[in-house]
Amino acid sequence: MVDFVPQPCAPRRLLHIRPGQVQRFPADPTGRPAELDAVLVLFTAAFPPRLPLTASLLDGFGPAGWTLSPGDYEALDRALSEIAAEYHTVDNPREDADADLTVQLLRQLLGAVLLRLARLPHPDRAASAAPGGEVFRAFRYELERSFAVTRSVQRYAARTGYSARTLTRACQAATGRTAKQLIDARVALEAQRLLVHTGLPVAAIGRTLGFSEPTNFGKFLVRETGHTPGGFRASQSV
Repeated sequence: MVDFVPQPCAPRRLLHIRPGQVQRFPADPTGRPAELDAVLVLFTAAFPPRLPLTASLLDGFGPAGWTLSPGDYEALDRALSEIAAEYHTVDNPREDADADLTVQLLRQLLGAVLLRLARLPHPDRAASAAPGGEVFRAFRYELERSFAVTRSVQRYAARTGYSARTLTRACQAATGRTAKQLIDARVALEAQRLLVHTGLPVAAIGRTLGFSEPTNFGKFLVRETGHTPGGFRASQSV
């Protein structure tokens, strides 16, 4: 699961987990983690080379997963194998100059992998190219910055320089949902993350997300998810 949305685990499946997203691996009938055969690539935000064509992939808004074609899978598998082989050379004693070269080579190899991923079918491209796509993108960036501060469409409109009506039209064109619905969904997602993956009291989580009263936070979450804060936390416990 990625942010509480089930994702298939099957051959040629690629998952892209971004900072802040939460994940849960499948379990067998006894409750133990299921046996999975996968390649994991972990990297810091600062490590890849700065490539404009990969910006949309790394901005946190793209798809979580793809099922790769056989050709795409083979190309990506070769690229990841090359990264793994080069990474293991770091364990060998080398001259400082060689170590620097290895780091730079790893950086470029990772950049090549990200370019391959950016070339895969990406629904965000259509949203960006469609009328209002830039409006929607500006709204999403501001939403990530401000969802814990305000849930007012009018304030988002003022911060992005568009009218509330324009924001709502762009959101509906891109997602089928209004700006207000997207704002509330983002706040609800963060509430779910904090409830399940931290030990913070419910009242503290509500305050973090801009609710002055725990009862208001509870009503909001019931409306958005069908669960009370405590009920959702209990339902996700393992």
